[in-house]
Amino acid sequence: MSNEKPLTTGEIADFCHVHLRTVLQWVHDGKLKAYRTPGNHSRVNVDDFIAFLKQYNMPIPEHLSSRGSLRKVLIVDDDANMVNSIKRLFKKEQAFEIDVAYDGFEAGIKLLIFKPDLVVLDMKMPGMNGYEVAQKIKRSANCEHTKIISVSAYFEEGDKARLLALGVDYCLDKPFNSADLIDKAKQLLNVV
Repeated sequence: MSNEKPLTTGEIADFCHVHLRTVLQWVHDGKLKAYRTPGNHSRVNVDDFIAFLKQYNMPIPEHLSSRGSLRKVLIVDDDANMVNSIKRLFKKEQAFEIDVAYDGFEAGIKLLIFKPDLVVLDMKMPGMNGYEVAQKIKRSANCEHTKIISVSAYFEEGDKARLLALGVDYCLDKPFNSADLIDKAKQLLNVV
């Protein structure tokens, strides 16, 4: 929610019941993503604060946990029929905001603009394949909390282990059970 008012380090200290210096140390150590105002004060975007709380298993304040409850899902697949099928599955749930990309290059752009919480990623695509897209996601500082479910009809021996070692969260064989995909997405994104 980019139009939300950013949080001050003092507000974060109050939320977390810690001293202001502790919050400033988190920012200094790179644990809590912040930016500097022209007046040299630290400000933290709400989404970055929530990501920080989740990463360190800290409680999320009630008024923040209920906001923007839609989770962003990016579907990346070169097969338009598959994209539409997966999109319909997620839309039925009404807990997700969906965007799509039909190749790895478009996925790279959508990662920056859409900032998905989850990427449902086909492995076999022309140009930049799913492995390369997964590597790009996992190496990007902006996507450190992005979850990935890889889907393929052609996983070869060792593919799944290699993907999981890369940081992919789950591998699903095509054709897959619709409930399995949605259940795993909900589990990864803490959707009740």
